[in-house]
Amino acid sequence: MLAIAVISLAIGEGPAPPPARAASAHRAIDPELGIFNIDHLIFIVQENRSFDHFFGTFPGADGIPRKANGTFDVCVKDPEANGVCRRPYHDTNHYDEGGPHNVKASRITVAQGRMDGQIRALVQIGNACRFNPTRSGCEEATPGPGGTPDVMGYHTAAELPNYWAYARTYTLQDHMFAPSDSWTLPSHLFLVSAWSARCPDLNDPMSCRSDLKLPGRNAADGDRKYWIPADGKPRPYLWADITWLLHNAGVDWGYYVGDDTCIKPPCPKLSETEDNVTNPILNPLPGFKTVEVTKQFGRVSPHSEFFERAEAGTLPAVSWVVPAFGNSEHPPDSLANGQAWVTSLVNAVMQGPSEQWLHTAIFVTWDDWGGFYDHVPPIRIDPNGYGIRVPAFMISPWSRRGAIDSSLLSFDAYLKLIEDRFLGGARLDPATDGWPDPRPTVREDIGILGDLRDEFDFSQLPIPPLILPELPGGAVLQADPHKWVGG
Repeated sequence: MLAIAVISLAIGEGPAPPPARAASAHRAIDPELGIFNIDHLIFIVQENRSFDHFFGTFPGADGIPRKANGTFDVCVKDPEANGVCRRPYHDTNHYDEGGPHNVKASRITVAQGRMDGQIRALVQIGNACRFNPTRSGCEEATPGPGGTPDVMGYHTAAELPNYWAYARTYTLQDHMFAPSDSWTLPSHLFLVSAWSARCPDLNDPMSCRSDLKLPGRNAADGDRKYWIPADGKPRPYLWADITWLLHNAGVDWGYYVGDDTCIKPPCPKLSETEDNVTNPILNPLPGFKTVEVTKQFGRVSPHSEFFERAEAGTLPAVSWVVPAFGNSEHPPDSLANGQAWVTSLVNAVMQGPSEQWLHTAIFVTWDDWGGFYDHVPPIRIDPNGYGIRVPAFMISPWSRRGAIDSSLLSFDAYLKLIEDRFLGGARLDPATDGWPDPRPTVREDIGILGDLRDEFDFSQLPIPPLILPELPGGAVLQADPHKWVGG
């Protein structure tokens, strides 16, 4: 296992870096420039899987603990089976029920660091299929040996050939922790702002206080079925987000959602028949006051625009891509759907102009652990997190080939990379960013946070594009994507 800690090239030394909006066309790679060779950072965020669930048997990774004889050294007691030990098993199904994934579930699961409360959390709280067993995907999900809940299941290259191929070819991150010990909405708020809060006084950012349960009106009020208010207007998230800094620096960005997603509030309630729509909890930027003030609603764009810009070689400096209903991998979503979706995005970038590919880095991750088993206890860096480990990998011509980055990472490392590459190291710091708020931590500056710049080697021969079939092996696309609720 390679723990990436030091890069041989001095980042930021040598020639002056190019402007933040430098075009990538026909610009040669200069190893002395380090991260300033990268003009396009892309963050693809899927839903609700743990690291051990996806990569627990990946060679060299910090995976499921084993005994000397190779068998798993794991015992998770099942309170519904008189405390019998449940052990990890190879789950060959493309459908999983998963488990609960909120603050309470995280506390039960972590179990003061023992990481043996996954089944107890499931029994005490339940999951989507237990509340609605007729929901699409639930009937296809099956338990493991002896009735073992699939929260103890792990997948391999047999079910996830493309994800494992990316990890083998580029760089796997085996200590990426969710930003908070909670669910989807807080994770996506941390993704773009390094905080999740509730703001009682809608005219005063200094009234905001940390909230990992129901931050903002998107989740707190109105029609809880789809986690948006009845009037369609999200309560403003009043603290600063990264687009505030990007806008002020003149850096192009895009946040890509389903083609039929309402982008600018007020938004109508979702229809039962909507297919190409992103759940509002994956799309928090329209709720940020900063986006309203800077008039950047137009940068939240449909997926089709991402594909068009990838083909044309005009991708923005920073892109986030979140899925539509049915292809997010949120249990009981089909893994085949989710992997096909991510592969289509990666292929689009790789098949675009070569100059763009040579100046691009793609980061793929999942927003929370989804209730699945993981053996590494998260550390507490502030009252809000971190949460349980999630899968993550980086794809770039300049990623360290087949490496495993074992440095401590979270979504804060994504923001830190954006800030170091495009913002001269400026941080989401209320003391300096021009938008004061009372966030408890400037997370990008936490000393133990890993540095994603260390995953690059600009002196190597570039890794060529790895174009993969969207549906490899015998995978079958789910014909009728189901709708999911919550996070």
